Amino acid sequence: MEELEISLHEFIRFVQEVPLGKHDFRYADGKWTLKDIIQHLIDAERIFAYRALRIGRGDQTALPGFEEDDYVLAAHANERHLKHLLEEFAAVRHATLLLYKGFSEAELRRVGTASGRNISVRALGFITVGHLRHHTRVFAERYLSI
Repeated sequence: MEELEISLHEFIRFVQEVPLGKHDFRYADGKWTLKDIIQHLIDAERIFAYRALRIGRGDQTALPGFEEDDYVLAAHANERHLKHLLEEFAAVRHATLLLYKGFSEAELRRVGTASGRNISVRALGFITVGHLRHHTRVFAERYLSI
């Protein structure tokens, strides 16, 4: 829970410190912009939370994966204002936090299948945090160093 909250604030601070000229920057053809990355994080977090909800409630239906590149293309994040993307990201993260606060210890330990792998509700929370940190690190290394 603490990491979900801390990473929200760290990420917003990180994005606010990115120079304006880097928001729509791609370090190579076909690579995502910062806005694409934020939209991807929003979409992925919604999917991770949906999986956590279903598994936490005892649904044993195998949950499919998703094609992240298709989502990014369909979202048109670069047509949006950065402020609105950050507002949406914060709202989604707050919803994720409320969802996780409502899980009992037993629900957090429940295991289901997502993307062909067994996973617990607790693990999905850690994946949510790790996914955000991964993309933050990639952006810092590949976009801000250029």
